[in-house]
Amino acid sequence: MDCALSRWRQGPCYSLPMSEPKLLLKRDSAVLTLVLNRPNKLNAIDNELAASLLEALDTAAADSSIRVIRIAGSGRAFCAGRDVSEAPTDKDLELVQAVAKSIVGNPKPVVAAVHGWTVGAGLEWMLNADIVYACDDTKFKLPEASIGVFVTGGLVATLPAAIGLTRAKALMLLGDEISARQAADWGLVYRVLPKEEMDAVTMDACQRLTELKPQTAMQFKRVLNMFGLEGFDKAINEETNVQRILGRSAAPPST
Repeated sequence: MDCALSRWRQGPCYSLPMSEPKLLLKRDSAVLTLVLNRPNKLNAIDNELAASLLEALDTAAADSSIRVIRIAGSGRAFCAGRDVSEAPTDKDLELVQAVAKSIVGNPKPVVAAVHGWTVGAGLEWMLNADIVYACDDTKFKLPEASIGVFVTGGLVATLPAAIGLTRAKALMLLGDEISARQAADWGLVYRVLPKEEMDAVTMDACQRLTELKPQTAMQFKRVLNMFGLEGFDKAINEETNVQRILGRSAAPPST
């Protein structure tokens, strides 16, 4: 178990300085903030980070003292996508998809606060959140097609729902970088903020969300996703299937 997660659930946890947790957790009253913490890798996703995030999300879903979840990144980026320093595995795919389903299906409102590079699976997880704030330095990109892999996180459902099918196709196939301002103009994010205002503004939004009755917040989220993301589960399944097909076609022939 990640040391930071253990400390939240079980009390004190002691670790050597070299074992910096890949997910940081912070409680502010009824708000739980989850911080992706691989700053030297631009918070690129490996299995340990994804598994820690999944456990924290699922644990928070069952904790009645938590009413809102905020997700952010440490260092110079929110998340640079999957860590490509190692070949992708089926476990990578399963964890990335499980995190997406946990964010969308979580009964608590999820607020994403992104900055810097927000790429690939990082952008996909961002879109799984209910409300997204972006720093004015945020840069978005979907490079999957250019490297011969498929998107994840239910993106084939969430991205067209946010910006329309035409723009979604262009962003996925061309892999163009877009700015925070363009993302806001297209409806990819709710608000763009100066970096120095991000923490205060997103925490204020989270505190306002904690004032809603939990059942009210849950039902708004559930019904909005039922109609706005009605194809989400099917999208997750199809993305997983296509990812495996492309993985097999890219694998070297056996001897």
